[in-house]
Amino acid sequence: MPLIIEGIKSPIEGVDDASLAPVLEAIVAAAKLISNNVQNGALIERLDSEGVRNVHGELVHTLDTLGTNTFVEFFKDTQVVAGLVCEELETETFFNVEDISESYFCVLDPIDGTSNADIAITIGSIFGIFKGTNGDSTLDATQFLRPAKDFVAAGYVLYGSSTLLILATPMKVQEFTLDIAKMEFVCTRSSLSIPVECPYYSVNQGYEDFWEDNIKDVVHSIKKGRSLRYVGSLVSDFHRDLIRGGVYLYPGDVNNPEGKIRLLYEAAVMSYIAHYAGGSSTNGYTSIFDLQPKSIHQRTPIFVGNSNVIEQIESILRDNT
Repeated sequence: MPLIIEGIKSPIEGVDDASLAPVLEAIVAAAKLISNNVQNGALIERLDSEGVRNVHGELVHTLDTLGTNTFVEFFKDTQVVAGLVCEELETETFFNVEDISESYFCVLDPIDGTSNADIAITIGSIFGIFKGTNGDSTLDATQFLRPAKDFVAAGYVLYGSSTLLILATPMKVQEFTLDIAKMEFVCTRSSLSIPVECPYYSVNQGYEDFWEDNIKDVVHSIKKGRSLRYVGSLVSDFHRDLIRGGVYLYPGDVNNPEGKIRLLYEAAVMSYIAHYAGGSSTNGYTSIFDLQPKSIHQRTPIFVGNSNVIEQIESILRDNT
């Protein structure tokens, strides 16, 4: 039965758990508020005056703080979100709920790409939702250390020329566009799938001198006949590949063997969306859709997009091992 969500004009298909509604409504409400903040980015976006850095050693931007606080407040008020892991927060955050086993645990990158915000490049919010473990009343990191395949829903909000909500469930991947006149999301693509053709590849080619030879072999192989498109914010590059076909690569290098993409709230979410849109993902050797996180801020290399290209990448890496 379609789920009616406040802030979305049409009922959401592919979601059969009514208790998920407050979680999605919190995400929708937060997205609308953040969208307004992003539109005012030139007026509010400044690096923290004290040069504060987050748990990853990255400079904290005003939009990072606003995004984090916005999601925390909306999740806290749902009464069904029991916990949150967030890129900007060092440890897990827990909220009061009546029944942990009937609640949800969310993972979040509140604002992906804030280093590009001051030059008006598209940025976004990335989220994944786990159902509370049945019969387990423990509030600790184990509630979050689950593979992407355990999400009940995941997606991202894209803040660019328009504000888009991409929502993936095991039944379908849908796109909603924010109607700013009515401040509600309208379904603009009812069922998304990655095109069979793969015209693009996305990678920071400037790091080539730091790649191992096997990664150089991968990139040199898959770029043949394809155009390089690279924005530098994960949501932007992945979204183009989702809509038009392509593959996104962020491999490790000699300085960062595990890459820079966080597994739990970035790579896992994109792998989940890709999986249900007919694509696939890998860390080079293992499907990220099935990969078990060991820590909440764990990093991973990622290759995600068209399945045939992902198979090609894994084949090259296996042959070079």
